[in-house]
Amino acid sequence: MATIKFLFEESGLEPKVIENVEAGFTIQEVTEDHGIHLNHNCGCVCACSTCHVYVEKGGDQLEEISDKEEDFIDRASNPRIESRLACQCIILNDDAEIEVTIPDQSGIIGHEH
Repeated sequence: MATIKFLFEESGLEPKVIENVEAGFTIQEVTEDHGIHLNHNCGCVCACSTCHVYVEKGGDQLEEISDKEEDFIDRASNPRIESRLACQCIILNDDAEIEVTIPDQSGIIGHEH
C-alpha cells in the first residue's frame, strides 16, 4: 500500500504520515479520509484551485497532469513547478511513496466538505 507524508506551511502543524493508501484514490480523498484540512470548493471536479498542493516527492506515482489542471494551477496562490491540484492527483501504484506540502489554508476563502 502507498504511503503519503503531508507537510504543512501553516505554522504549528506537524507532518502527518498516512500509510496503507490504495492506488486509485486521489490526494484529496486521502486528506478527507484522515481529517487533514484542505479546501476544495468545486467538489473535486477540477474547476477551481483551492485544493492546490506541492508534490515534493513521488510525482511520477501520480496520474499525469492535464491541460485543464495546468490552467487552474496558474490561478492558484504561489504556483511552483511542483504544484498540483489534489483532486486530480490519482495514486497509480500501491507501493508509491509520496510527499505533499499543503499551503497555508488560513488565507484561502473556501470550505471543507
